[in-house]
Amino acid sequence: MEALIDTAGPYRLHAVACSSPFKHLTQAIISQQISGRAAAAILGRFVALFGVDATGREFPAPESILAVDHSTLRSVGLSASKVAAVRDLASKTLAGVIPDSAALQRLTDQQIIQRLTLVRGIGTWTVQMMLMFQLGREDVLPINDYGVRNGFRLVYRRRALPTPGDLQRYGERWAPYRSAAAWYLWRAIDLQQAGGADLKALPAAPRSAGARRRPRPGARTR
Repeated sequence: MEALIDTAGPYRLHAVACSSPFKHLTQAIISQQISGRAAAAILGRFVALFGVDATGREFPAPESILAVDHSTLRSVGLSASKVAAVRDLASKTLAGVIPDSAALQRLTDQQIIQRLTLVRGIGTWTVQMMLMFQLGREDVLPINDYGVRNGFRLVYRRRALPTPGDLQRYGERWAPYRSAAAWYLWRAIDLQQAGGADLKALPAAPRSAGARRRPRPGARTR
C-alpha cells in the first residue's frame, strides 16, 4: 500500500455535504443500474412533476411524492421497483426512520447503515458511498465494491479477487483510515487503465504486512 500511495500521490477525496438525506437517497435510487445520462434525464422529469428544479435547492417533499399515484411516477421512466423504493423512502422519512442531516451526523457509521438499509432498494454499498462521499467518514471500507476488490488484487498481485471476508480481515490493519485505503485501491484501477504506472513494479506486501504509513484523511475527489 505504501508504494501505491507514493505512485498515486496525495489523498484527494473531498466530501460533498449531504444537505438532505432524503434527497440524496432518492437520487441514489433513481440512478441505480443505469447510466449517468439516463439517471439525469429521469431525475429531471421526476422533479418536474412537482414544479421544482433538480439543479436547485428545492426538491419534492416526501408528502408530495406519496400524494402522486404509482402510474404517474412510472411515467417519468422509473421502474416499478424504483417507484416502490422511492415511496418507501418517503414513508420512512415521514415516520422518522430516515433522520435529517443534523441528526445523521450524530450517528455512528453502523447506526447509519442499520437505519438507511431499512428502506427498500437501499443496500449497504449505497450507504457506504454516502458515508464516504457526503459525510466524509474516514473509516469506511466497501468490501463488496468490485473496484476496491480488484484494486487490492492488482496491488497485492493476487490471482483472484479477494472475498469480501478476506478483504474485511486484511483491511482491519488500515483502520481508522479505511476510506483512504479504499480510495487508493480505486486509484490503482485508474493507474492501470491509464497506463501511467506499472503496478507490477510495485513491491508486493506479504500477506501479514500492513501499510506502514497512514494517508491523511479527507473526502471525495471525483
